[in-house]
Amino acid sequence: MNIYTELNKVIEYIENNLEENIEYQELSKILGVNEYTMQRLFSLLCNVSLAEYIRNRRLSNAGFDLQNSNNKIIDIAVKYQYESATAFSRAFEKFHGIKPSIVKENPEKLKIFTKIVFQEIQPAQNSIEYSIIARDELVLYGKGIKTTESQIGKDAPIFFQKFRKKYCEKYDEPNYGMTIYEKRFESNQLEYWVSYDRKIEELEKNVIPKSKWLVLKIPSQEAKDIQEITCRFYVDFLPSSKYKLKDIPELEYYHDDITELLVAIED
Repeated sequence: MNIYTELNKVIEYIENNLEENIEYQELSKILGVNEYTMQRLFSLLCNVSLAEYIRNRRLSNAGFDLQNSNNKIIDIAVKYQYESATAFSRAFEKFHGIKPSIVKENPEKLKIFTKIVFQEIQPAQNSIEYSIIARDELVLYGKGIKTTESQIGKDAPIFFQKFRKKYCEKYDEPNYGMTIYEKRFESNQLEYWVSYDRKIEELEKNVIPKSKWLVLKIPSQEAKDIQEITCRFYVDFLPSSKYKLKDIPELEYYHDDITELLVAIED
């Protein structure tokens, strides 16, 4: 399966249904994955969550409609799936920077959020080696920061080094990194954590549920190498595999000069 071809089909489905209720289940069927995996792939490749993309496309089109028609604000609100003119006006002003009621007097201030189009021909990649393991509940102690899908590549390495500087001498090298995808169905917000797998009172506790995991061994602990393999996993490997992701934090286990990327999957 060419993931970029299928994602273009997802984009077209969205475009054809901006004035309708878009069912995520239908989008996941196009990609042949579960809804959780579909949204993870979309946000990773687009640097914007699926919900935010749909919202921005609707608000972009709504600006055009307000400028070029005499329709009432409430009618356009309903057209683009808003329950009230108030909710629509609030979202419209946040996106465009102006109230919908003054669009005709200020058309130059409207923003356009363009449709995404993927290049379907991509260079071939080498195969990815992996294993599958089952792990009991894991308890981690660490610290985290809030970041976004587009910023984590920069934020995570900086935070990791700050964490090491503060705690390494006292507790030795941290052995886990963790990415928590919060509000996945609403935004591209997430958290990045650095942790130990032993109890440390001054650090915060996170409990990772018992699960089955896909494990990719990365012969490096450099951020750029980890990010490259992680991206390849989601873009090249996952769409063509039979595995479905679970809504459990993604883990990086650091040991013996390597990194193990652990991604929870359904049984």
